[in-house]
Amino acid sequence: MSLNPTERFSNRVANYVKYRPSYPTAVLTCLQDECGLNETAVVADIGSGTGILARLFLQHGNQVIGIEPNKEMREAGEAYLAEFPNFSSVNGTAEATPLPDNAVDFVTAGQAAHWFDREKSLPELRRILRPGGTIAFVWNTMAFDDSPFMQGYEQITLRYFEGKPSRKNEMRGNVVAFLGEGTQVRHFTYEQQFDLAGISGRLLSTSYAPLADDPRHEPMLRDLATLFAANEEDGRIRFLYTTELYFRQFA
Repeated sequence: MSLNPTERFSNRVANYVKYRPSYPTAVLTCLQDECGLNETAVVADIGSGTGILARLFLQHGNQVIGIEPNKEMREAGEAYLAEFPNFSSVNGTAEATPLPDNAVDFVTAGQAAHWFDREKSLPELRRILRPGGTIAFVWNTMAFDDSPFMQGYEQITLRYFEGKPSRKNEMRGNVVAFLGEGTQVRHFTYEQQFDLAGISGRLLSTSYAPLADDPRHEPMLRDLATLFAANEEDGRIRFLYTTELYFRQFA
């Protein structure tokens, strides 16, 4: 049964918190240099999930309001970010936030942005954005061509994941058209390092990966272990990304 996007990660929260990557600080530097991001800016992080992207802005000193429809993810984010008094989170979506008009200086979204309804979300994001504010979407895209391990990892996802949409049908393939003229795009390199348990958890954090009650689960993990053994150095592998940042300031 296909899950509603807001429910897809309910049974993957622990792996998501533990194994999903952060984002490079170059994202902050770019938004500082090109959009005037400073410590006083108020940020609405849409689809804030477990708080990975929000933490980057909180460490910068910003007030961040997380908008997250999934109860389990939202509670995990509140726990993960409990040390930051300038963080709050509410139940809501990109298409229907509970925020008032002109409430924030930046609207951000990480990996969650590809779930947004492309017709309904932009008017809502514009509504909560102050004049002169910025909408910024950021993704860590797996760099499948950059190493033999990454090439093999892609083959595992193609072999075992079902229902994963084509990039051309995702928001990620349509961001420039979505945000409109004046959208800027930047790319940065990023990586994680994992042992076998870590890369297994990273794989299982993906919403399309078969879980333990699925007959594809054990064969997938065996293939991953074989791939790991063929490519590890000192018991670890490098998991490579290209971080994509899309942003536009609105008058």
